Amino acid sequence: MAKEFKFEGIAQSGQSVQGTLTASSKSEAKKKVAELAEKNNFRSQDLKQRRTFLYKVEHPNGEVVKGEQKAYSKEELKSALEKMGLEVVKVRKKLFDFQRTPPKDDIIMFVRLAANLLKEKMPFDEVLNLLVGDVSSKSLRQVIRDINADLKGGMEAKQAFMKHKDQLGDFTAYMLGIASQSGNMAEIYESTARFLERQDEFKKSVRKSMITPAITVVVLIACFIWYVWYIFPATAGLFKDFDIELPPMTAATLEFSNWMDANYMWVFGIIGVVIIGFVAFIRTERGTFLMHKHMIRLPVIGSLLHKLNIEIFCRVFAILYSGAGDNVNVIRIAAEACGNKYMERQIKTVTIPAMVAKGTGLVKAMKASDVFTQMAIARFKSGAETGTVRNSARQMADYYEKETRMKLEQTVESIQTAVAIFITIAICFLTVLSSEIALIQPSSTDMMGM
Repeated sequence: MAKEFKFEGIAQSGQSVQGTLTASSKSEAKKKVAELAEKNNFRSQDLKQRRTFLYKVEHPNGEVVKGEQKAYSKEELKSALEKMGLEVVKVRKKLFDFQRTPPKDDIIMFVRLAANLLKEKMPFDEVLNLLVGDVSSKSLRQVIRDINADLKGGMEAKQAFMKHKDQLGDFTAYMLGIASQSGNMAEIYESTARFLERQDEFKKSVRKSMITPAITVVVLIACFIWYVWYIFPATAGLFKDFDIELPPMTAATLEFSNWMDANYMWVFGIIGVVIIGFVAFIRTERGTFLMHKHMIRLPVIGSLLHKLNIEIFCRVFAILYSGAGDNVNVIRIAAEACGNKYMERQIKTVTIPAMVAKGTGLVKAMKASDVFTQMAIARFKSGAETGTVRNSARQMADYYEKETRMKLEQTVESIQTAVAIFITIAICFLTVLSSEIALIQPSSTDMMGM
């Protein structure tokens, strides 16, 4: 997570030099300051990290107020409070200064309310001041305060928002940052809000639709193992002392149960290691890439996820695309926002180099990446021929939005059908296995021997 640092130094002319930067750690910040010092010929003297301080102040009317504020030092915050006419009672550093990521719902609400207020022609600084009191998340409130303070201090909007990309998300921070530079902030905020709402709606729908089948399968597997490993051997094991040949399924099940008794620690240990290893691997950059590469090729759900990724790409592309000028950065941002690392890499390593180095047209370069559907390629081709690429991208996004919404229901039904078939097969197996016991008929000699 990026942290803010403030550095101070002295130039060769004797003038003081200061500035701010972001880095993941103090050691990385020192390296960046050293590079800046070497490049700009100044000597670094001090480096301070921006931290959260707790303060207690007394207003002129006698009211005592407590709060927290970020600053580079205790003295800096104390001076700022005194300039506001407040009597500082106490200022101390917050012991556990964890920077939590704001809830997704709060971020969506912030962008949506900002879009609505901007449509009413309300000044942006007033929008931020108004939303600070309406946001329930403390971490998001702090982000809004920091952005507002940076904007008032003269910082560019893009830089102010990108400082908080770890809290807001790369796409959201980038879109809100460039909104101030565009001709219509309200449109950018509206498009961003719609994109975030759509993405969140899809995730919640998938989660809600999949939770019941997932629980059903897990419980069924647990019950199956319990029956085969414990209950069935307790019943079928009564025939072990009879010198008779057991039916093949019963014999195999008893053999499996005995093997599990002897090796269950190894079995569960290996399963646990495999699961932990798989989760750890897919969290790596390489693992995420491979998972996303094969995920869009899965039967039934793969096509749905692929079209969702293309929908997001087209939506972002339509928001940022301009008919003239350099749109390579637009394609790069849209690729990063699509949510699939495989598609992102293909677009960045095939489409963009083809356009920049070889001068290939947009449609041919997109086709070369081999991650877009034929329908998407055809729509972009039509838009390129008629000069309506932006409208074509928006139409493609709207079409896939409607299609994925409809197909999600069909996909859920297919998954539920597959779960039902799985349950039926498991029940049939247990029924046949239990029925075999009824066919075992020990002789009277065996009974007397027992």
